[in-house]
Amino acid sequence: MSASTVSQWTSDTAVLTRRNLWHVRREPMQLSDVTIQPILFVFLFVYVFGAAMNIPGGSYVDFAIAGLLTLNLTTSSVGTAVGMSTDLSTGVISRFRTLPMARSSVLVGRSISDLLASALAATLVLVTGFIIGWRPDNDVLSVLGGIGIVLLFAYALSWASACLGISAQNPEAAQGVAFIVLFPLSFVSNAFVPTQGMPQWLETIANWNPVSAVTASVRVLFGNPNPSGTIDTWPMQHPTQAALIWCVVFLALFIPLAVRLYRKATTD
Repeated sequence: MSASTVSQWTSDTAVLTRRNLWHVRREPMQLSDVTIQPILFVFLFVYVFGAAMNIPGGSYVDFAIAGLLTLNLTTSSVGTAVGMSTDLSTGVISRFRTLPMARSSVLVGRSISDLLASALAATLVLVTGFIIGWRPDNDVLSVLGGIGIVLLFAYALSWASACLGISAQNPEAAQGVAFIVLFPLSFVSNAFVPTQGMPQWLETIANWNPVSAVTASVRVLFGNPNPSGTIDTWPMQHPTQAALIWCVVFLALFIPLAVRLYRKATTD
């Protein structure tokens, strides 16, 4: 690939990223799931669950912030599915095909704009948590590492959601299917309660859930209470390694799949 081709692809991707962000500027409520929802979830989960939870080694707010961070970034990836399906169903993609632009830049531009939205959601969760008493107990580099892992996971999930959006018949179907997949993934985990209290079969699923690995990794890197560290399963004993493996697997699987589905959907 020549330097001019790379430059053109980068330019196309930047234009489409700006295009997605410009839509948000014109319709700010599109960002409700990464602005209003994170703040509401922090207050609701901390003050509702926190009143009844006793977490060994610390407060519930310190325990919950990593879970809220992972939950909000997991569920916000629904927007990728809806955005891709909307562009396909409204004919915008057909217009793009008439332009001298790289086909893959549509997918990459969408994933980058959604990553920026995830970064906004993460910021709001952490700021809100700080206001109500959450504090990390590790150094700045460790905290940044925890934020980096959860953002990488959100980026990997956005490619999986892109596959759902491309395959769906319309935006409503894309949203419905994405929620059916992502909500169990978020809640059958250690995000809000230690998995030790679950039935054995459900605990096993939760301990091997990628959301649990990411959440436990963030807790470790933040220096917050992590009851999952006492569980004798590989992902819970090595959460950071497990989280990174899940991210690499998702990216390796869903990026080629999204490209293939997109080409099929946009080929006459």
